[in-house]
Amino acid sequence: MCSQKNREHSPYFSHGDLDNTVTLKELVKRFGDFTAVNRISLDVKKGEIFGFLGPNGAGKSTTIRMLCGILRPSGGSGTVAGFDIVTDAEQIKEHIGYMSQKFSLYEDLTVEENIDFYSGIYKIPAEKKQPRKEWVIAMAGLAEHRASLTATLSGGWKQRLALGCAILHEPPIIFLDEPTSGVDPISRRNFWDLIYRLAADGITVFVTTHYMDEAEYCDRLGFIYRGELIALGTPEELKTRHMAEEIVEVLCERPQDAMEIIEELPGIRHAALFGRGLHVVAERAVEAIPAITARLATAGFQAPQPERIVPSLEDVFVSLIETKDREAAPQQEFER
Repeated sequence: MCSQKNREHSPYFSHGDLDNTVTLKELVKRFGDFTAVNRISLDVKKGEIFGFLGPNGAGKSTTIRMLCGILRPSGGSGTVAGFDIVTDAEQIKEHIGYMSQKFSLYEDLTVEENIDFYSGIYKIPAEKKQPRKEWVIAMAGLAEHRASLTATLSGGWKQRLALGCAILHEPPIIFLDEPTSGVDPISRRNFWDLIYRLAADGITVFVTTHYMDEAEYCDRLGFIYRGELIALGTPEELKTRHMAEEIVEVLCERPQDAMEIIEELPGIRHAALFGRGLHVVAERAVEAIPAITARLATAGFQAPQPERIVPSLEDVFVSLIETKDREAAPQQEFER
């Protein structure tokens, strides 16, 4: 798979001096008394792969719909591909690509016919239709399937075709909404190879995903919760700078039973099953490790192995959400 490190050394990619293709300032969306998006500000650069993460109902889709010119913001400002999200919604739609997890393909058409259909939708000039179609087929590796009915394709091939159709008109930015949901791991990896190639050619990729391993592939990530952007940075920055607590990994027998015992200890925020062991969120690992070791030994666990580790993105995400919930609890109690 094409790695982020390799892409950064590509002649097409540079972290410096890139124009922003998405700029948001204090973006707000209200539905009656409910605030779905609350004062989000961020910049996304040309050629950047930006990941947007958050639980269901956090405001991801509402934000995307405003960026795509579908929803009008209630407040704030922003531009996408140089066009104002309030006044230039129709121009934005012409200059972006969009792909959802449902792929938006016509099953009763062949691969070529789907591409021809979208060529018409995007009003691609007649002299460019054939070259663009051949480019999409080559980019997606669909040469052997060009005459196949779309209904007969596997999820991975449909995914590639949907991506090709979404960028047929050469948009400078593409929005991918949970694009790898429901496809096998090999297809997911191949799909991310295509994303890296697009970014290397200067296309900005704005992707939502609930796969934490995919989030690692992004240049930067934004965590959204209850309509607010609660963290922003590279995967490495989020793992090393955005978590007040420390993570202790505990490898032991019967991790489910061990979790209940560990969570009773002072200074432990919570513990969660992680692979064959546990990830324990502690206020201070240096104090938690001997306490965990002693408590498990007393309970009859054989040779537990606690050690401090760098948190995973999942650890950071859960910790940030729990911190926001703790901060909100006194206010909610006061309002009652």
